[in-house]
Amino acid sequence: MVRHYGVFQFKPEVTEEQIDECFSAMKGMVGQIPGLQDLEHGPYESSEGLNEEFTHGFIMTFDSLESRDAYLPHPVHESVKDIVVPRLERVIVFDFEV
Repeated sequence: MVRHYGVFQFKPEVTEEQIDECFSAMKGMVGQIPGLQDLEHGPYESSEGLNEEFTHGFIMTFDSLESRDAYLPHPVHESVKDIVVPRLERVIVFDFEV
């Protein structure tokens, strides 16, 4: 399995409704992209204050490295990026095998 996780800092003008739309679109990829098994997401929830202005995170689970690689250029992923990316100030994505 592969975990594909990331953190988002949304632009200041992005509303909660728009943030919800982003994650709804991302969650909608499950079942449409082969090998994408799950997506979990949520806002930063810690008193540590180590989020460096990132406000939301997500974790995707893929069944293999090959599925993750096929997801990257997949048309459904590209259409979701059209919704999400313009609303982001910054993003970090990190993958690891489990």
